[in-house]
Amino acid sequence: MTDQPFVPSFDDDASAGRKLVIICSKGNLDMALPGLIIANSALGEGIETHLFFTFWGFDMINKKTMGNLKFSYLGNTAMHLPGQFGFSMPQGLAALPGMTAVTTKMMNKQLADLDVPGVPEFLEIILASGGHLWACKMSADMANLTEPDLYEGVEGIISATDMLELAEGAQMLFI
Repeated sequence: MTDQPFVPSFDDDASAGRKLVIICSKGNLDMALPGLIIANSALGEGIETHLFFTFWGFDMINKKTMGNLKFSYLGNTAMHLPGQFGFSMPQGLAALPGMTAVTTKMMNKQLADLDVPGVPEFLEIILASGGHLWACKMSADMANLTEPDLYEGVEGIISATDMLELAEGAQMLFI
């Protein structure tokens, strides 16, 4: 073990041959965006990038849900008002009727103020940049969804075994 910190290389050829697979398993707005942001960043660095949508992550590619993901802070003890670090929101409030709508609206406003695209727009950007989108067969079967139900850019519904084959030699992130 070395005491030297890892310093990434920013040479032009550093990304050559790299591959990243992001497994998107969550359908909440706050959990959907990290995978999309990382995928977009990787593509910008020339890294071959694949996103595999499974379980609740399917909401990100389901035509009926992808444009209306929600955010709830129930169970998120780090939740605070925008700009109010150090002041956590009481967990009891999260369970009140209408709080998911309020927190979703609040988060969407913050994202819009930062010019962060919505999920459908992010997927378009990722595809236009050469990214690949895959749907999990078991999740599709569980939700009774077929390819026509999914975002047009999804290349196919594949099994976990197919995804592992696709991911050979890749860095993998599970979100």
